[in-house]
Amino acid sequence: MKSSIPQGRLVSLDVFRGLTIAGMILVNNPGNWSTVYPPLLHADWHGCTPTDLVFPFFLFIVGVSVSFSLAKRKAQSEGLSPVYRKILRRTLIIFGWGLFLAAFPYFGFKARYPDWTAVHYLHFFLLGSALLVIVYRESLPPAAISRKLLLYIFLSIAGAMCILGFFLYDFSSLRIPGVLQRIALVYGIVAVLFLRLNAQQLLICGIGLLLLYWALMTLVPVPGGLSPNLEAETNLGAWLDRFLLSGHLWSQSRTWDPEGLLSTLPAVVTGISGALTGLWLKTSKSDFEKVSGLLVAGTLLVAVGLIWDLAFPINKKIWTSSYVVYTSGIALLFLGVIYWLVDIHAYRKWAWPFAVYGMNALFVYILSGILAKLMYYIRWEGSGGELITLQGWIYEHGYLAIFSDYNASLAYALTNVLVLWLVAWWLYRKHIFIKV
Repeated sequence: MKSSIPQGRLVSLDVFRGLTIAGMILVNNPGNWSTVYPPLLHADWHGCTPTDLVFPFFLFIVGVSVSFSLAKRKAQSEGLSPVYRKILRRTLIIFGWGLFLAAFPYFGFKARYPDWTAVHYLHFFLLGSALLVIVYRESLPPAAISRKLLLYIFLSIAGAMCILGFFLYDFSSLRIPGVLQRIALVYGIVAVLFLRLNAQQLLICGIGLLLLYWALMTLVPVPGGLSPNLEAETNLGAWLDRFLLSGHLWSQSRTWDPEGLLSTLPAVVTGISGALTGLWLKTSKSDFEKVSGLLVAGTLLVAVGLIWDLAFPINKKIWTSSYVVYTSGIALLFLGVIYWLVDIHAYRKWAWPFAVYGMNALFVYILSGILAKLMYYIRWEGSGGELITLQGWIYEHGYLAIFSDYNASLAYALTNVLVLWLVAWWLYRKHIFIKV
């Protein structure tokens, strides 16, 4: 088993990204949602559990990556049009993948056409073919001639699905906000701000957005005669989501979304905090100064977040400003420790599995969502007429037969982490790094 990590990278960032993706997969895939250890669940409303750290960690890492990937282009200051086009393209691709996961696998037609027909099989044949073509194309070197051919094949399949979808697909209740959608928006906005602003201006912009969101959520009356409030269904952000995206939110039985539009403003600041961290790490300061700066800044931000919590409670589901400051501080502490261990002292053996995860992070996350849905939607009727899902059957006959309820649920989640790590490891061994 190869245990080397490519040189010339900020390895600690790959490790941190890998830890975060592993955490995302762990908390998203329990065997049974009713038997999950409390630290692996989100806070009911106000407050912060370890699970509530995972998503802001990833957005923080997005910001750090922006700083490292765009620093040279920013220094050129001219001829940035191709860079902006690339940013827009990547933003749209990630956002599109989020919509794809929300629609997968039936694209809404199951509710309208519950009985299987030939067109259902055609849909899944086209869908599977499109996914295979995308993965194979992205695994090829950028200069490979066959990449263009595969692009044409994919576009042909997509065209056939569009024609089929005109008659079958139903997007009337498709969830538009989502995790990947928020990652896309934060990436796109932070990348543009990074190219246009210096470090001081980025800091001022971030502070301004946090104060603006605080003011909007606590001072602006909610249309309809409601006072400013932070309740799930009646706050200003929930009203805005209903006004603009009614019928396309997280759960159609609810009237709000945890990745809503207004709360994207403070989420952008989570990315800005990462971009500022990347700028700090790229300075010519000594390793000791860099680590000290990360740890001191992290400690201060955690303290400020806890103080702000008294007036504007820490809350992941509406991404409060105090939550941004608090989680960014913890992210700085994590990155500082990993940077000290991995990049400065080269203690890398323990870190290698996470670096493997981190080098195909978004691809693995998307794959985890596809597999989780397939495990749920592959189902059959039991002997008693009950509906059995593949996930439920495996969980009941495999994990519950060995472990107690809570441990079985955890073991199932850990199995997901391991299986997807094996996919990431295979890609790593083949030097395949799929860029989303």
